[in-house]
Parts: sequence; structure tokens; C-alpha cells
Amino acid sequence: MKKHLKTLKRVAISFASALALWQLACMVLDVNENLLPSPLQAWRAFVELCTVGLQGSTSDATLFVHIGDSMWRFVVGYLASTVVGVSLGLLLGQSQRAFGYVNPVVQVIRPIAPIAWLPFIVLLIGIGDLPAIIIIFIAGFFTVMLSTVSAVKKIDKVYLKVSANFGLSRWQRLIKVVFPAAFPSIASSLHIALGTCWIFLVSGEMVGSQTGLGFLVMDAKNCLRADALIAVIITIGVIGFLLDVLISAFEHKVRDLWGLGINE
Repeated sequence: MKKHLKTLKRVAISFASALALWQLACMVLDVNENLLPSPLQAWRAFVELCTVGLQGSTSDATLFVHIGDSMWRFVVGYLASTVVGVSLGLLLGQSQRAFGYVNPVVQVIRPIAPIAWLPFIVLLIGIGDLPAIIIIFIAGFFTVMLSTVSAVKKIDKVYLKVSANFGLSRWQRLIKVVFPAAFPSIASSLHIALGTCWIFLVSGEMVGSQTGLGFLVMDAKNCLRADALIAVIITIGVIGFLLDVLISAFEHKVRDLWGLGINE
């Protein structure tokens, strides 16, 4: 309980300090309030977005509708990237020969920014949910898959010999030995992939969607509403923070369930 209270205290102090610096910058810097709105102006814009939507926007949807659409795309894309990435990584990690054939292609595609695929995807299938979901999938897939392959390769061979002595089949060994042993490294990749997927969700929605937080960022910019723009940006950051907290709680739960211990 004390640990949680200390964490909440640090979070509160961190956010309060950031708000104070923001307000101080507005007071000290000689910048038009339409370009650098104060925290109070951003709060008022946030309330407006939550209640009636962005005034002058091409959409009358409220902020909660945009958040719901973004979360739907994110959950589908992120879960698909992690499930496919972990599954393929577990299989390739156990076969050096198969990974040797796949790895060159992966290393060519992986450095390409996911957003670079967006024009091609939009031309191919149009705008909507699917382009953003595909971008999210690409953003998370390679990180998770390659981290899983690396984790499987580093498993102590003693574990595999013991599983063989107990007569476990290949699939039983994969589920009961390989995956739990590789999970700590996989969990780290899930954190990284989550942040990357959330970033590229917003990027994808700026071009390929008519709703969502990324679309709302562009809409606020087009309406010359810096206060609403900052309100949306802060909302994006807060949701990303909460998602990271959730994935951390999931990791700790799985570690505790499998007796792997919890990193402090």
C-alpha cells in the first residue's frame, strides 16, 4: 500500500510541476495566447470537446467518440501484432534454419517507417479503420517477433533437456517451457511495441481516418484552435501512460502466476 501511495505522490508532483512550468511559460513569454494557450484555456477546450465536440469542425463527434474509435483500432492492431509476433517468434526461435531464410527479408522491411506504407494502403483499400489497424500492426509486429526470437535463443539448454527427459511433446515444450522462460524478454518488447503502436495510431489517423484522436489533431489544426490541439495532445499522452500502466499490471500478474518474480 505504501508503495502505491508513493507512486501516486510522485505522479501528482510530476504533473503539478509540469502544469506550473506551463503556466509560468505563458506568463513570462510574450506569445499570443492563440498560439500558446494557458492550462485554463486548454481545460476549457477539453470540456468543450467532451460535451459538444470541436466547434467549427467537420465532425460533430465528441472527444469520447474519437477516443472510442482510436481505442478500437489500437486494441485490434496491437493484439494482432503481439499474438502473431510472439507466435511466429516462438516458432522461428527454435529453428535456426527457418529464421536464417526469414531474417534477411525482415531486416530489409523492418527499418521502413510504418507510416511510409500509409499512402499505398490508402490507395489500395481506401480510408477507414483498416489502414490505421494495419499501420499499428506493422509498428508492433517486428519488435515483438525479433525480441521473442532472441529470447528463445537465449533459453538455457538445461530446460530443454529436462523437458525432453519428461517426455514432453514439441508443442507441450513450447507452451510449458519455452514461452514461460522467454516471457520476461517478451514482456519488455510488449512495452516497447505498445508505445510504438500508440504513436503510429495517431500518425495513421491523421491521414487515413475520418475519426479518432489523430484526425482530431489535424482538425484542431485546420480550425486554428491551439487550445483544442493541446487538449487533444495531452489526452493522447495520458491515455498512452494509462495503457503502459495496464501492460505493466498484466506483466506482473503473469510473472506472479508463473513464479517468475517481479522486477522492482
